[in-house]
Amino acid sequence: MAPPGAWSRAPAPVRRVWEGGRARGEARSGGSAPTRAAPPPSPGIGKSLARKLLSQGANVVLVALDDDLLTATSAELAAEFPARDVRAVGVDLGAPGAPYVATIDAATAGLPVSLVFLNAGYMLTGFFEATPLAAQLANLECNAVSAVAIAHLFLTRMVGAGRTGCLVFTSSAAAAVASPFTCLYAATKACVSSFGASLAVEARHRGIDVLVFHPSPVASRFYDRAHKLGVLDFFRGVAVHPDALPPAVFGAVGRTAWRDVGPTAVAFRLMMKLVDFNAMATLSALAAPLLPDFKLAVADAAAKAKKR
Repeated sequence: MAPPGAWSRAPAPVRRVWEGGRARGEARSGGSAPTRAAPPPSPGIGKSLARKLLSQGANVVLVALDDDLLTATSAELAAEFPARDVRAVGVDLGAPGAPYVATIDAATAGLPVSLVFLNAGYMLTGFFEATPLAAQLANLECNAVSAVAIAHLFLTRMVGAGRTGCLVFTSSAAAAVASPFTCLYAATKACVSSFGASLAVEARHRGIDVLVFHPSPVASRFYDRAHKLGVLDFFRGVAVHPDALPPAVFGAVGRTAWRDVGPTAVAFRLMMKLVDFNAMATLSALAAPLLPDFKLAVADAAAKAKKR
């Protein structure tokens, strides 16, 4: 691990690590390789984004739960890219009150962070009331609040230093539709999508690009702890490898505020242009008792109630 002073001595110029829009080409960043924060480095989208950035000359700071997965991921990437600096910051992004911001701030003090990938998120399944409130609020914190809080930290730094860069938010195709049995997941992703689109308007003319991308289902550990739901089994069957996402994501930075990636995301977006959102939600509510997943959720809620 290089000492903090080494960041100012990193080779320059470096190629900007996103590949589209007005950010394309050669640029200097205060004589240092661009640094990024990308929670979490799970064996999925976050890790693939980190690997792509490292391959293009960026140093990275990985932010995630302080566990064996973070340790293993940072060690793997450091071994794969020995010329780059890979740092790991262990925090709980679901902790109420955003105490993780102070930890991230201290861990990145003095680093010219200009590329921020906000990728944290997980899904709780089943009926909303069947999961304890504390767990729901932790999910809300991780999926939405942490993205807002960390974006605020680094955007404040970039604007204050007059530094250009980008903020990239991972949302979901689920943000476009009503999503029963994963209510909070869809709601938090809709929050991220709306927030990012609005922030893009504020930030663009100060040299900071903001992108929200909506991936289609990705083959990762994302579904490991989910209930057995037919719709999730279907999406797991059509999932793409996370390494397929970075080229599309990087190519959209500086060109658009939202990017739908993959057939599911595009299909959901087109569907909601053809069918009114309220009409779709109302019809889904009327048909819900006929759905196999609804029946499974009823059975699961009853089983949880017996254990209390």
